[in-house]
Amino acid sequence: MKNPRPSRNTRFFAFISATTATALLSGAAAMAFVAAGDKLVTVGSPSSAFLKLPRTASARGESFASHRRRVRPPTTFVSADPLGGTVNGAVTFSNTPLLLADGDSEPAISIHPNGTMAMTALSWLTFGTNLWSGPFGSTPTFRGVVDSALQLPGRRLVFGGGDADVDLGSTGTLHATTLIFLTPPTVRSFTVGVSAITCSNGTSTMLAVPGDCTSQIIDTAGADRQWITSDDRTVYISYHDSGNSSLIHVQRSDDDGFTWTRVHSPIPGQGRVTGNATFNNTQGPIVADPFTHNVYDIYAAGEASIQKGTTATFNNIIVSRSTDRGTTWTANLVFHAPLFTDFSNFFPALAVDPTNGKLYASWSDAHTVFFSSSSDQGSHWTPAVAVNITPATTALFPWVAAYNGTVDVVYYGTLAASKDDPTAVWDTYMAQTTDDGANFVQSKVSNSSNHVGVICTLGTGCPAGTRNLLDLFEVAINPSNGKAGIIYTDDTLTTSTDPNNFACFPNQLPPCPLPQVVLAQQN
Repeated sequence: MKNPRPSRNTRFFAFISATTATALLSGAAAMAFVAAGDKLVTVGSPSSAFLKLPRTASARGESFASHRRRVRPPTTFVSADPLGGTVNGAVTFSNTPLLLADGDSEPAISIHPNGTMAMTALSWLTFGTNLWSGPFGSTPTFRGVVDSALQLPGRRLVFGGGDADVDLGSTGTLHATTLIFLTPPTVRSFTVGVSAITCSNGTSTMLAVPGDCTSQIIDTAGADRQWITSDDRTVYISYHDSGNSSLIHVQRSDDDGFTWTRVHSPIPGQGRVTGNATFNNTQGPIVADPFTHNVYDIYAAGEASIQKGTTATFNNIIVSRSTDRGTTWTANLVFHAPLFTDFSNFFPALAVDPTNGKLYASWSDAHTVFFSSSSDQGSHWTPAVAVNITPATTALFPWVAAYNGTVDVVYYGTLAASKDDPTAVWDTYMAQTTDDGANFVQSKVSNSSNHVGVICTLGTGCPAGTRNLLDLFEVAINPSNGKAGIIYTDDTLTTSTDPNNFACFPNQLPPCPLPQVVLAQQN
């Protein structure tokens, strides 16, 4: 998952039996998904057949010892502008479950200017990234496992589906990126690489994957939570270093995704604004702007000179801007909250309106979704406003899309006062603004509740059934009609008796929930 994983920064421990390749490729895939990108180390003696997928506290620069003895203060809710601009409305949606036998979670969506949709999701029981595409308003066609050409089962195992993102570019090319697990012959440990998958006929109704696509691995050094975006034939992929830091790496393609060159990181060399973010951040999406041709990266980061290596409660939202296609970057603070306010719940979200270059950011403190906008290419940001209202009293996993003055923010919401309430009933919501956040109309997207119980954001410490939604879902706006397409996870639709179903771990007996993704299209 798209981490939910903060840099995946708060993933969880999972132990995978590696006595046979079959065990690795079974239902344990879901565990690897949620832990994808974390540094993998062998546990015990060389003969012990276990792999340890560490929580990303260490990737954030946080030692496990310090994490265990840290006493978390009560959550500090951000003092933003008074709420009053959101009302409940009645934007309606048609919901289509995209059911697969192996289940799916943590979906992504992109919509081409002609209304063609492309959607990815992480298979729950097996390794791989599933892809659907089709015209807006239709039931999309399942195209297959988009990263299957890179998978090499056998003594040296290579398998995909650790994280995924999709971009349907203005050229009609479908760009996808996934995390790829690379194992040595002993299968005692593995690293995580980043794939770049390019399908020239991405809007075709006859698209076949992986046959119609060029698939390659562009980094094998250990990576986490990657994102992809494009501006005409210029394509960018960003991802975290999951080995020695949380440094953000960026690669650029100048030929629509076929060849790649590493460019500069959005973090280093910008003084106090990003002073400690190298080891101390949770990265949201990279976003290319076809209006200004700038590229932007958003991330939550800790307090300079205070939090480095000691805490993962990131209380700053920062956007870095490049005007020279990633060669140099300038960072600007979007929002600052009191120390120990945590905005890594999970990813901060960013969107650009391609018709005017305006920027929109959204993030959550695990209770409230906040929103800010910029009209000067990210140099200055409006005061943050709280978006969600009852019945979405508590809201998580915001995502944002913008087009022609309309901005849509989506999130999972519940009437419960806390995401940790075991009786919480969750639905999917969209809040829409046409005046840069002065007013929002909040509407329920899901036609039935998509999760009941806790939504855990603590990674390693998450009990069974509390991370079925993984770490995000997405919204995109159809440029041809201005309507929203939302793809979210629902773990109430199907069940599985597979004993490796992560929703059953560690002690529950099957049947257990089998998450599936649902496509909601605005009527």
